[in-house]
Order: sequence, then structure tokens, then C-alpha cells
Amino acid sequence: MKINKDFNKDLRNKSAAELSEELVAAKKELFNLRFQNATNQLDNTSRIKEVRRNIARIQTVITEKAKAAN
Repeated sequence: MKINKDFNKDLRNKSAAELSEELVAAKKELFNLRFQNATNQLDNTSRIKEVRRNIARIQTVITEKAKAAN
């Protein structure tokens, strides 16, 4: 759980542009993981779940920053 707290703290310190870049990178990684899984090349399937949760965390921080700006 400590890793998640550090990840969240890092996200909250980033700008909106950096968060958008992070989101795009995470979505690309998720696509690649799904592709590897479909072709039976993926060893660590739990990574898909981890990346999906990271995407949700990034989107949550983006939404919080947008609401705070208004």
C-alpha cells in the first residue's frame, strides 16, 4: 500500500499537462498488455489490473484539479 500512497502523492504534485501525458502512457501500456495477453505472451497478468487502477487514479486527480480550478 505504501507504493500507492507515493504514486498518489507524485500525481498530485504534477501539472495537468504532465497528468495527461501520464494518462496517455498508461493507456498505451494497458493496450500493449492486453495485446500480449491475447497472444499468450504475457507472464504477469496482474499487471493489467495494476495499470487499470493507475489509470483510474490519474483520472481522479485530473478531475479533482479541474473541480478545484472552478
